[in-house]
Amino acid sequence: AGEAATLNNIGSVYDALGNRQQALTYFQQALPIQRDVGNRAGEATTLNNIGNVYSGLGDRQQALTYFQQALPIQRDVGNRAGEAATLNNIGSVYDALGDRQQALTYLQQALPIHRDVGNRAGEAATLNNIGS
Repeated sequence: AGEAATLNNIGSVYDALGNRQQALTYFQQALPIQRDVGNRAGEATTLNNIGNVYSGLGDRQQALTYFQQALPIQRDVGNRAGEAATLNNIGSVYDALGDRQQALTYLQQALPIHRDVGNRAGEAATLNNIGS
């Protein structure tokens, strides 16, 4: 599990540096390890990270594939903050695809969760996405 977390962290650094392909390489190495060791929370985080990279690369369908895999895991492990972030990510992708109604469906699910967990920044981001 430590190896997967390290790979995930390295991927996050590359993503922050704008090197998305390198980030993807590390996230895709972390994912099977997370699955092998049964780290469902880590798996969901890595799936979400991969989705974010694909979204940043403009491959929205691929991003949705990963976000849709992460969402039920976030729910299963009770990660409410992660669930809200994933819902927001899915909503943003649908918005970018021009499906405003579907985007609102996900964003409106994320909003009360952000409020419940006290994530003011997430709440603000979701409100901004709803309003744009």
